[in-house]
Amino acid sequence: MRFALPLLLALASSGFALEPKDVIVLANKNVPASKDVAEHYLAKRKVPKENLILLDLPAGEDISRPDYDSKLAAPLREALKDRKDSAKVLLAVYGVPLRVEGQVLTDEETEKLALHNKKLEAARKKLADLEKEKGDAKDIAAARNEVNTLQQFRRLLAHDESHACVDSELMLLWWSKYPLDRWVMNPLNFLASEKYRGENRTLMTARLDGPTPEIAKRLVDDAMAVEAKGLRGTVVVDARGIGYDPKNPRDSAGYSGYDESFREMARLFEKTDLPVKLDNADKVIAAGSHKGVALYSGWYSLANFVDCCEYVPGAIAWHLASSEAVTLRNKDSKVWCPNLLKKGVAATIGPVAEPYTVGFPKPAEFFGFLATGEFTLVESYSRSILFCSWMTVLVGDPLYAPFAKNPQWKSSDVIASPKGGALKFP
Repeated sequence: MRFALPLLLALASSGFALEPKDVIVLANKNVPASKDVAEHYLAKRKVPKENLILLDLPAGEDISRPDYDSKLAAPLREALKDRKDSAKVLLAVYGVPLRVEGQVLTDEETEKLALHNKKLEAARKKLADLEKEKGDAKDIAAARNEVNTLQQFRRLLAHDESHACVDSELMLLWWSKYPLDRWVMNPLNFLASEKYRGENRTLMTARLDGPTPEIAKRLVDDAMAVEAKGLRGTVVVDARGIGYDPKNPRDSAGYSGYDESFREMARLFEKTDLPVKLDNADKVIAAGSHKGVALYSGWYSLANFVDCCEYVPGAIAWHLASSEAVTLRNKDSKVWCPNLLKKGVAATIGPVAEPYTVGFPKPAEFFGFLATGEFTLVESYSRSILFCSWMTVLVGDPLYAPFAKNPQWKSSDVIASPKGGALKFP
C-alpha cells in the first residue's frame, strides 16, 4: 500500500519517535496504590513528573457516564489544554476505572422509548399471529422486516450500546462531538485515509493494571528487561480451521476472516527463526500444551481461561472472546486477561463487554507491526485496532518495544489481513 508523503512522514514520526515525555499517566487519588503504580512507571521510564495527573475518581472498575464526563474527561482536558499537541499517549494505571457505563436517558428520551416499545410490541404480536396462522409469505416477510427495523431503532433510543472501555473512549478526548452508540472508526488505523486521519486529533491509550498493584508494576519491569536483549520464545497460534472466502466481502470481518488472520500470523512468523506452533483444530489448545511461549493468540473459550502455555518474561498474549477484560482486578475471575497477567505475561488485550469479533485487532496486523521492531506496543495496537469509543483495552507498558533488538521483518511486509479482505475506512 502506498501512502502520500505527508502520511508517510506522520507514520515515520510515530515509530521510535515516541518518547517517555509523550506519555501522560493517569492515576486515581482515591486509591493509594494507584499513585504508587504511577510513580513506579514514571521512575522506571523517566517520564517527567508533570506528566502525572491525579484524578478524583470512583474506586471501582466502573464509572457512570456523568462521572466520566465531569470527573475524568473534563479535568483531563483542562490539565492538558496547554499540552494538546505534545501529549500522544494516555496511560491509565491500577485504580482508574476500566469501563464507562451507558448514556443516561433524558426524560424526553424515556418517553419516546416507552411509546416506541408499544409499537414494537404490536409489531411482534402481528408477526407472531401471521406465523401462527401460516399467513401469506410476503406478509410475514414484511412483518418481520418491520420488527427488525423497530428493534434496531429501539437500540438507538435506549442507548443499549453506548457503554465502552474508558481507555477506548479516551482516544477521542479532543473530539468535540461524536456518537456514543456503538463505535467510531479509528483514525489511527493504518488503513485510514489521510483526510480522515487529519480531521480530529486522536490519542493512543494503554493501561498498567491487573489483579494486584505488584502485577501492574511488573508489566513495565519485564518490558524494560526484555528490551535490552529482544523477545525470544515460541509463537503459539490457536486457530479453528474455519474456511475463508476472499471473494465474500463479509468474510473479512467475521469468524472466517479472523480465523484466516490467525493463520496469516503463523505464516508470517514461520519465515523467522522463532518456533511456531499452529493449531488449526476447532478445539481450544489443552492446558499445559506449550512452554517457553513469547507470543500467544487464539480463540474461543468464552470467560473460561485455559492454562495452555507457560510464558517467558515479556510475553504478549491475548485470547479472542467476548468478555475477557470484563474485569482486570478480580483475582478469582475465570476470564482470560487477569489470568494471563497472573501467569506472567507483560501485555494483553481484551474487551470490557461484547465487542463483536470485529472489535479486536486482526492478529496478523497487531503482531505483524509489533515484530517489525519499528513500533512500540501502543503504536502496534493503535495501528491495528478498528474502533474507538468501543470495548477493547490494551494492558501493558505503551513504550514496550519487544522486537527493537531483533526485528523479524519490515513494516512494508505487513498488509491488511486477511489478504484480499481489507475493510474500508473513511
